[in-house]
Amino acid sequence: MREAHAASERPTDKAAAKLESQNKLYVRDRIALLVDEGSFVEDGRYANALAAGLPADGVVTGRGPVDDRPVIIIANDPTVKAGSWGARTVEKIVRSTETALREELPVFWLVDSAGARITDRVEMFPGRRGAGHIFHNQVALSGKVPQICCLFGPSAAGGAYIPSFTDLVIMVEGNASMYLGSPRMAEMVVGEKVSLDEMGGARMHCTVSGVGDVLVRDDTEAIETARLWLSYLPLNWRSALPSYAPEEPSARLTGATIPERESQPFDVHEVIDGLVDDDSFFEVKALFAPELVVGLGRMSGETVGIVANNSMAKGGVLFTDSADKAARFIWLCDAYSIPLIYPADVPGFMIGSEVERGGIIRHGAKMVSAVASATVPQFCVIIRKAYGAGLYAMGGPGFAPDATIALPTARIAVMGPEAAVNAVYANKIAQVEADEGEAARDAYIAAQRAEYEEDVDLERLAADLVLDRVIEPEQLRDELLARLRHARGRDRSFSERRRGIPPV
Repeated sequence: MREAHAASERPTDKAAAKLESQNKLYVRDRIALLVDEGSFVEDGRYANALAAGLPADGVVTGRGPVDDRPVIIIANDPTVKAGSWGARTVEKIVRSTETALREELPVFWLVDSAGARITDRVEMFPGRRGAGHIFHNQVALSGKVPQICCLFGPSAAGGAYIPSFTDLVIMVEGNASMYLGSPRMAEMVVGEKVSLDEMGGARMHCTVSGVGDVLVRDDTEAIETARLWLSYLPLNWRSALPSYAPEEPSARLTGATIPERESQPFDVHEVIDGLVDDDSFFEVKALFAPELVVGLGRMSGETVGIVANNSMAKGGVLFTDSADKAARFIWLCDAYSIPLIYPADVPGFMIGSEVERGGIIRHGAKMVSAVASATVPQFCVIIRKAYGAGLYAMGGPGFAPDATIALPTARIAVMGPEAAVNAVYANKIAQVEADEGEAARDAYIAAQRAEYEEDVDLERLAADLVLDRVIEPEQLRDELLARLRHARGRDRSFSERRRGIPPV
């Protein structure tokens, strides 16, 4: 036992040198950074102790507090057969997830694994307590407790699904990767020659596929990011959200923050900075579908979720990726009782044959479904335009938000004035131009546009109870804080049924 303990205490000199060359930390150093000092309690340290060269069977499992809050930890050891899974590895992981289910504790997945150990394929793969049961338990944990993945190296083949079932995937650039089939396998099976970075590298997953949520530089930053993320979340779905000392925003939201002309792009982060406490916004998937900004922040020390259109990227138009990004984030907030605020500046969903073939209706319906079924307090804040189904996707009045608030720059309509006039009066415009010339055409368009804008005037919308409040930007944070306090007792029921069928 002494030998088995020593073998799993530190890497061999050769393994340590390899970790250093890769700018990686040893698995136990990763855990020491994650948990409060000296607090880690390990389980199954002597797994496979009778086999040579397999200390702890390649995975360290146990528990410890993170900022005095108990969590379960499952950490691959890449110095043991590249972190691959054997039968005892799988059993340790299954037991840890069972503990998390039983005690409803958050799970930190510290992933650095080449996947299944082919020599153990019969023992660890097909049975009731085989590798498949890990995924079964992850699905059962989803929405029950936070699951956070730090991906330090590979997550290969079936093991690639472990990150995909977690709430947050943090990837170390240059080291982390996810793929179902390696580049070598892709070349053998489908004849494709591709590099590892192109196939499943960290930057690709954080910018193109959207599987990665946060891209970081090294192991230390990954762990610090994971600790920070947990600080916004409850221990489990039954627990209250953590509270912190209130702080003022880093910048004051004013009328000058938001350009009045709806075609002028601006960075919606400026609005978010004016709403949340100083330096408290944790953005998710910042490099993926940037036309929509999602993340957690604090307002007066309390956690809120933000879903905001960003006109600086693709005009803030909603695409398939941004709809997927929003839906998953809204589901997360609803699972952990995090109120949602939707700063809306949206021309609508993208149109055209390419996006129709890509399933824009199906993906858009996914986002709308998430908004409609969320039972946490929700506030629609129309900062500029909210056109067409974009209004619905951003928690508009038809989706029973706790309030719909408009800034003076807001406009709500089926479509923008120019598009609407051209759509409805195209034939008449052409006739006026043919009969009376360009000047008459322009005058006719201006008259129809003025009539359209009068029809969707904010005063009329407020009088018709479409809007609950029209407010100056300087007052918006205080208004939301007051409404958030009053919404704490909100009814969390939605629809009695076995389950909904999301349009995925």
